[in-house]
Amino acid sequence: MTPEFVIGFARQAIELTLMVAMPMLAIGLFVGVIVSIIQAATQIQEMTLTFVPKIIAMFLMLLFSFPWIMNKMVTFTRDVFINLPHWVH
Repeated sequence: MTPEFVIGFARQAIELTLMVAMPMLAIGLFVGVIVSIIQAATQIQEMTLTFVPKIIAMFLMLLFSFPWIMNKMVTFTRDVFINLPHWVH
């Protein structure tokens, strides 16, 4: 294994991790901004009010995007197992 191969493989793994985490992070950011705007407009400064909607939205996004996430992860893992004999000398 060359250093370029290891760097490329690590890059693919990190890209997959970011791509899989992106839907939940994006919806958490969106809901957090909306709740913060509502809190600023109504001057309600309750700390727990920000967590509950974000947790619910992120859980629903996980349920919605789970088939896509599993497809990406299974494809990556299958490619690793198929190409493993070629990489190990």
